[in-house]
Amino acid sequence: MTGTTVFPHGAALQWRCLPFHALSAETLYRLLRLRSEVFVVEQACVFLDMDGLDAQCLHVLGEVVDQDGTPHLHASTRLVPPGVAFAEASIGRVVTAPAARGGGIGHALMAESVRLLEQLWGPQPIRIGAQAHLERFYNRHGFVSDDKPYIEDGIPHLEMIRR
Repeated sequence: MTGTTVFPHGAALQWRCLPFHALSAETLYRLLRLRSEVFVVEQACVFLDMDGLDAQCLHVLGEVVDQDGTPHLHASTRLVPPGVAFAEASIGRVVTAPAARGGGIGHALMAESVRLLEQLWGPQPIRIGAQAHLERFYNRHGFVSDDKPYIEDGIPHLEMIRR
């Protein structure tokens, strides 16, 4: 599954949604590097990102492809089938490259992830485990908190659901 989002400044972000087994070694490396750059280094959080769920998920990749055809990963999520992380389907490992932030890429990523999840598995509730400071961001995409904060890897989180 593919698509493109063109931002006001003219950059075209190409979307791909791939099962784990279809990720090339280069794409997987870029994905894990981006997640480590943000979740481990930027957030100063030592945790095991590779939690054993990636192989069961589909991976949404937002890439800018330069003139010579080289893709640069700017954003990603993983779409988690119902019954894997939660009873409901889920969107996890939501990440945008630090250099790509500020132009709406995070909102485009969430909109595309919700669209793809519903295209794959039909309209249904989606549950996420969100960092608490991003509650308003996820509210803009229809997610509401269960008001039961918890700590995960030293960071305050909330479970949120979109019905």
